[in-house]
Amino acid sequence: MSCARIFSTLRRCKQLEDGDTSTPLSRCLGLLDLTALGVGSTLGLGVYVLAGAVAKDVAGPAVTLSFLVAAIASAFAGLCYAEFAARVPKAGSAYVYSYVSVGEFIAFTIGWNLILEYVIGTASVAKGMANYIDSLCNNTMANTMASIAPIKVPFMADYPDFFAFGLVLLIGILLGVGVSESTKLNNVFTALNLATVVIVVVAGAIKSDPANWRINVEDLPEEDRAKAGEGGFMPWGVAGVMAGAAKCFFGFVGFDCVATTGEEAKNPKRDIPLSIVVSLVIIFVSYFSVATVLTMMWPYYLQDADAPFPHVFTQSGMPVIKWIVTIGAIFALCTSLLGAMFPLPRVLYAMGSDGVLFRSLATINPKTKTPLLATVLSGLFSAVMASIFNLNQLIDMMSIGTLLAYTIVATSVLILRYEEDRQVIVNDKAVPETPYSVVRQSFNLLGLKHPTALSSAIVKCTIFIFFIAALITCALLRWDVGNSSLGVGVGVLGGILLVLLLVLYRQPKADVTNLTFKVPLVPLVPYLSVCMNVYLMVQLDQQTWVRFILWLAIGYMIYFGYGIWHSSLRRKDADVAMKTANGKIDNEKHITQL
Repeated sequence: MSCARIFSTLRRCKQLEDGDTSTPLSRCLGLLDLTALGVGSTLGLGVYVLAGAVAKDVAGPAVTLSFLVAAIASAFAGLCYAEFAARVPKAGSAYVYSYVSVGEFIAFTIGWNLILEYVIGTASVAKGMANYIDSLCNNTMANTMASIAPIKVPFMADYPDFFAFGLVLLIGILLGVGVSESTKLNNVFTALNLATVVIVVVAGAIKSDPANWRINVEDLPEEDRAKAGEGGFMPWGVAGVMAGAAKCFFGFVGFDCVATTGEEAKNPKRDIPLSIVVSLVIIFVSYFSVATVLTMMWPYYLQDADAPFPHVFTQSGMPVIKWIVTIGAIFALCTSLLGAMFPLPRVLYAMGSDGVLFRSLATINPKTKTPLLATVLSGLFSAVMASIFNLNQLIDMMSIGTLLAYTIVATSVLILRYEEDRQVIVNDKAVPETPYSVVRQSFNLLGLKHPTALSSAIVKCTIFIFFIAALITCALLRWDVGNSSLGVGVGVLGGILLVLLLVLYRQPKADVTNLTFKVPLVPLVPYLSVCMNVYLMVQLDQQTWVRFILWLAIGYMIYFGYGIWHSSLRRKDADVAMKTANGKIDNEKHITQL
């Protein structure tokens, strides 16, 4: 294959027929089901475990601001997902969105990262749930297994967690039974979860003391000073808030599972965007409220990182509330586990249907109307990950895959909003693509009112330069910006980012009046989404990046060894080429006969 053909192959895009709603899956999910799925899959481990862990070691009482930053990043991404759900009501979430807009290679990359996100998401929730239950039993399981079967490998857990393994398999069996049955159970668990959050906030508000947000380190005993940072509301400063945001971002991961239900929702173009927005609002209000009362009830440096609420309510003399919260948390973690695993078989099904992964993954069981093989493999893979890795490693690995998916979804929104529409008849005169015309069109001095090939190409080049500039800027911000040379570099790159935003703003946009949901303030919202996602990715440690690169390398071996050759688009191109060749042969025969 020549370089041009390879590049064309990697960029081939999937075409969707307007009004095509056919699917072998069961369309049984309404707006309430989808919203409960988004809330249930997200509002689990984060609200009961993450807030205390981040407050204790990373951000202090400013964990509330960390949740706010993470919520803003997630909201920008959520708006982009909502628009794509209105555009492409198909199973597969960001994988399908990028396949339609930016091409097969990027789509496979996103799909492969979504597999990582959902596998790690399922494993991390199971691990967190196992740790939570074990902490209520004085860590009996952990101590026993660590003594019987220790794992002495630096990047793995201390012992094999068979309890977490069993939890994942149990949820996998439930999902294999059927979508309707599992979502009914999810709705009940989500209602119990939200009721528990309300009880926590109300009971916690009674025992709250604002003085816990103004702790002076000098007034603390000597043994506690080292654990309290600088004291006050932000004991570890802005850096702690942003590092906490990178951790808290994990708490918002899960709403995108709603986007994988495009072929199981009754009215996907309306219900999926609406449920994404509503679930994000509910999730942020819950996180912010819980983090506020948690840090006001008890000093941040004395929090229990594994089970903060039982510890805090015990110390506050509220044992009844402690057990209500404990039982509610177990239900919440159950529904979070179900929601975390729910999208994974759908992504495998979508990729298998397109041939970029093994086609057997797209097999639908006629009785349950679920991708049964994909569900079984998902359960086994996630269960193994839950049993051999520790929670912090899982959270960081999940965040990087999710952030990359969010980044490409936001980028895809930008590309499609400025894509040339060949079906629109325009009065704009054809402009020769000379260097002078490109420079003038960069600020739309040519006065184009509709996207053209020239303006679309300028947008794509601008987005590419923007991504590189954003990555370098965020990397510099992670270093010591007090250094004058770095400060100048950040200032120059910031100016470049503003100019690139202006270039995008000046380009003519495509008509999207037919969409049921549109991202507001384009290009600003997707632009900021990319910036925030890249910044949070840079905050993750080096080992996380190494594991992520290894995961990508494995995926690319599968794609170039199997997917690129078995893709449905390749078969379609081959069929078109064969028909064209047969047509030429028939014409030659006809001419010869004449």
